[in-house]
This record gives sequence, C-alpha cells and structure tokens, in this order.
Amino acid sequence: MDLLTQSLAGLGSFVVYFAISIVFLMLFKIIFVRITPYDEWKLVKEEKNTAAAITLAGSILGYALAISGAASNSVNFIDFSIWGVVALLAQMLAYVIVRIGFMPRIAERIEAGEIPAGLLMAATSVSVGLLNAACMTY
Repeated sequence: MDLLTQSLAGLGSFVVYFAISIVFLMLFKIIFVRITPYDEWKLVKEEKNTAAAITLAGSILGYALAISGAASNSVNFIDFSIWGVVALLAQMLAYVIVRIGFMPRIAERIEAGEIPAGLLMAATSVSVGLLNAACMTY
C-alpha cells in the first residue's frame, strides 16, 4: 500500500499540468486558425482539404512538443504557464516568418489543397516545436 501511495504522490501535479496543457492546446488551435487568412478547421471538416489538415496537425504537434518541454523543465505552474505562452508566441512567429519571409503565397497554396505547401508548414511547425522544447532546458 505504501508503494501505491508513493506512486500516486504526484497525481495532483499531473492533473494540474495536464489540464493547463490541454487548455494551452485549445487556445493555440483557436489562435492559429485566426492568424491564418483561411479557416483550417472549415477546410478540413467541410472541404476535406488535406494540405490544411497537414498544416493544422503539424502546428498542433509542434506546439505540443514545445509545451511538453515547458512542463518537463518548469519549477511550478506559473513558470510552466509563462513558458507555455512563450512557446505559443514562438510557434506563431514561425508561421508568420514562413508566410512573409520565405513563401508569401503559402496560405493560398494550402487553401488550394497543395500538399507540398502543407507539408512544409507542418515540418516548420514541428521543427520549431522541437527547438522550443530543447531551448527550455535550464
């Protein structure tokens, strides 16, 4: 019984970190679909646009990687929340940099269903998420 008690000692922290993580993921998705000039959710659900699905999936995965790094390395819930916001801003900045700096027509290409454009954006999002997570070690 003592072993079970010891194993479950961190359950409260797990629940709080997990709940904050889910809220962050939902917030990220809401913000991400608003900064893009098209509605990925509509493109995926109604138009079955594969490029938009790839883009949205990559962005969510990238952000999940970033907040997992924040959760693993934070010292408390506030620290985690601060770094979760930093990660969110970094992911949004990555989208803007690709869209403005490297491929100004990427939004139109994704909206038109061009899979290579969706893959490029997804790979960028996952890459930035990995870098985010790695840089949050302290």
